[in-house]
Amino acid sequence: MDALAIEEKKEPGSSDDQQYLTFMMSDEEYGVDILAVQEIRGWEESTLIPNAPDYIRGVINLRGTIVPIMDLRIRFGLKRIEYSPVTVVIILKVERENGEWVMGIVVDAVSDVYTIADASTRKPPELTEDKNSGFIKGLVNVNEKMVILLDVDDLLNISEDKYHSGFTDNQSLFN
Repeated sequence: MDALAIEEKKEPGSSDDQQYLTFMMSDEEYGVDILAVQEIRGWEESTLIPNAPDYIRGVINLRGTIVPIMDLRIRFGLKRIEYSPVTVVIILKVERENGEWVMGIVVDAVSDVYTIADASTRKPPELTEDKNSGFIKGLVNVNEKMVILLDVDDLLNISEDKYHSGFTDNQSLFN
């Protein structure tokens, strides 16, 4: 039974349902918790930050807030492509111990919003312990295709990115 079938049989807003905004990259569909999505914007040039990790495209000024922009393709080690008219930046916001953290992620295109029951989410297989495996929250089958659900907190965690040599353990993009 796929996630949409579960959605139709359950009352909307059930406590074990979550909504995910899904997007495409390299012909795969990924999802992030919709509660972390602040807005969706078209791609615009950003201001480069010297010595930032290669997956950080720069920063933009979003109504007075300086927002780092991460190219998710580069972060995941996927083939780089030219940005197109459907390339978007998803602005994500998460709560951290030291306050709100806002960051944009560049993706190929926005796909859909799905309501997914927690019970239908499966843990990813433990194939490797690399820098990308920690970003995966789970996998779910929706309309006969696999959707990779991402852990937004881990995904946006640049300051503790132990796989990037450009920062020491206690540095962050804005120290």
